[in-house]
Amino acid sequence: MLKLSRNVVALALLLLIGMPYGRTDSAPPAQSADAALVARGQYLAYAADCVACHSSPGGAAYAGGRPMGLPLNSTIYPTNITPDPQTGIGLYTLQDFDRALRRGIARDGHHLYPSMPYPSYAKISDADIAALYAYFMKAVQPVHQENRPAQIGWPLSMRWLMSLWNLFFLDTHTYQPSADHDAQWNRGAYLVQGLGHCGACHTPRGWLFQEKALTQDRRVYLSGAPLDNWSAADLTGDTTLGLGRWSEADLVQFLKTGHNATGTAFGSMIDVINYSTQYLSDADNQAIAHYLKSLPPAHPDDTQGWHYDPAAANALAGLKFDAPGSQTYSQYCADCHQRDGSGQALFIPALAGNPSVLDANPISLVNIILNGSSPLVVSGNPDFYRMASYRTILNDQQIADLVNFVRTSWGNHAPSVTPDQVATLRATTDAVQVEELNLLRMR
Repeated sequence: MLKLSRNVVALALLLLIGMPYGRTDSAPPAQSADAALVARGQYLAYAADCVACHSSPGGAAYAGGRPMGLPLNSTIYPTNITPDPQTGIGLYTLQDFDRALRRGIARDGHHLYPSMPYPSYAKISDADIAALYAYFMKAVQPVHQENRPAQIGWPLSMRWLMSLWNLFFLDTHTYQPSADHDAQWNRGAYLVQGLGHCGACHTPRGWLFQEKALTQDRRVYLSGAPLDNWSAADLTGDTTLGLGRWSEADLVQFLKTGHNATGTAFGSMIDVINYSTQYLSDADNQAIAHYLKSLPPAHPDDTQGWHYDPAAANALAGLKFDAPGSQTYSQYCADCHQRDGSGQALFIPALAGNPSVLDANPISLVNIILNGSSPLVVSGNPDFYRMASYRTILNDQQIADLVNFVRTSWGNHAPSVTPDQVATLRATTDAVQVEELNLLRMR
């Protein structure tokens, strides 16, 4: 596991649970204030989930190097953000740090790509930027590790083009509270839009790879989007594809544990639970839930909704395997997800009416059948129930049939999947797994 200084962790815990931390006989006021700022910065680094992107498999925290897929068959490697003076950010001033986070410009002047979510981080307050800087400079262990060059073809390799992109798509204003909403809503909006940068994954992008919305002012905000071989979920109030059937309590439980009665985290969301939201205070997770539940449906014309149909469950119970993929489901899936697709809450999600199953983009369902799920680790304990990988057990036709059975059973209605789509994702994710395995072997 990624480990940080015990002293800093202790300070963060003291700050989060509200215990007094200030002047003592052995700590002058200036030192106490400095320690509190560092602890605050660590908490904000959790909220921003910095470690998930800036740490590679088996590597040191914040040392960079993790491959991240981009459109047009490109790959970038997030950089070393430890305070190492040669390979990290050890020579960054507060102003340099601020410019990188909120303007997307590194200390040497080169432009960052918006896979670094600086359009979201632009909303972070000056005080929070200062706390983050204090944490990274004073509490993160320096690691001497060279950065890996991005693998991006022309013309996107010309970083100066990002200066033009920023003119059109970068809003440099920090978050301004809305007078139309209460303090809890505004805190949730600040966390979701800014530090949490949820839109970077969950909002569709335009043809210049810009997020189509940065706030709830446009309905497309957080309406779901493809992401690095997954499909990030719709977080609006849509009852079929989004969070319309979740309560605020459901959302809080999911953010804290990765599970609730309806869903289980998978794909990129596992990193969010493992390295970010489980460490947030109850008040902040409640604020996030309160804000998300205020968002109207992104697809208001979808009035049909989802309604359970028992036909598939009855056929499976009678051992009738007329539908392609039904026997495969009975053999490999029914013990956990049940013949009626109801799953076993809290740890095995239902497939009947599951928004990820109903998603027009099948990539998440195909990916998790091919590659399984990595562990959720909450309070230091890995989960005992997780999806197994079937890439060596089932061929492309079998997986396509299985996916189509799940997407058309128990009242589900979603577009079909072809074996060629499965084959393409198999090859793509195999290449990613090979690269991550090579990184582990290098450690």
